[in-house]
Amino acid sequence: MNGGGIEVEHLRKSFAGKAAVDDVSFAVEPGTMVGLLGRNGAGKTTVINCLSTLLPADGGRAVVAGHDVAEDPSGVRASIALTGQFAAVDDVLTGRQNLVLFGRLLKLDRKAARERAQELLTGFGLADAADEPVKGYSGGMRRRLDLAASLVVRRPVVFLDEPTTGLDPSGRHEMWDVVAGLRRDGATILLTTQYLEEADRLADRVVVIDEGTVIAQGTPRELKDQVGGTVCAVRVESAQERGRAVEALGRRFGDVTEKDGVVTVPGATVGTLAAVAEALQAAGVEPDDVALRRPTLDEVFFALTDRTARTDARERAETRS
Repeated sequence: MNGGGIEVEHLRKSFAGKAAVDDVSFAVEPGTMVGLLGRNGAGKTTVINCLSTLLPADGGRAVVAGHDVAEDPSGVRASIALTGQFAAVDDVLTGRQNLVLFGRLLKLDRKAARERAQELLTGFGLADAADEPVKGYSGGMRRRLDLAASLVVRRPVVFLDEPTTGLDPSGRHEMWDVVAGLRRDGATILLTTQYLEEADRLADRVVVIDEGTVIAQGTPRELKDQVGGTVCAVRVESAQERGRAVEALGRRFGDVTEKDGVVTVPGATVGTLAAVAEALQAAGVEPDDVALRRPTLDEVFFALTDRTARTDARERAETRS
């Protein structure tokens, strides 16, 4: 891997004796985007904080843009842009003033800081509001300005820690367009998110992390194939009938998942439809809809984390016995 990528090997970090990151390894090839996917508390932000030198790791090794995080932290900081979960801009200042201030703090001269601010305001769709106080910006505008501020000085590696947290659907899609633009411009990006659609849409590869441990990684398509290339989705509105559907289909097909009124059978084929209908009829369940489709990353995530939980429980039981 050349100097623009990220390499993480056996990274560990604990707080008060509890592992937040436990033996995490993955790589981000130069010029690609990897999505670090996991629920709240999974360890995503801790990974970002270790890679960006905000926290010292307890073990393992990480190299960012050719710089060892432990041995050359200043080299890492000079090579990265970081946008955290909360906006770091000043509400009282205008958008333009915020960006010029960041430019001056990063040692651009006045002319260069003003020119870069205008370039970013235009590129991030904020030119019309450039001279308005940030306190009047929408959530999506604030997040775009926050990301722009982190890019005042161009860096080869960009860390985005849940950049769309708290945004409405419109603001989320605006940020997706901005992030996709960074990817097209050749940046190496590590994106943490709990929005599975976000990782599916933006990332070249996805690393799924649960309780501080990597439980799967690959392209979105590869991860979907792990739970079956096609799924049979059965929508049952009645909660009582849905419980019977889960039980009946679980007996017939093994691993099934249920979320938001939809029972999902992995690894389905056209022939599965007849078997599903037979099992539901025998259980006295009248489904509202039955369809074959590719799995979503939501279904992949729930299948993977449920499988991991069952394995952990089995191992604990075997240890006690």
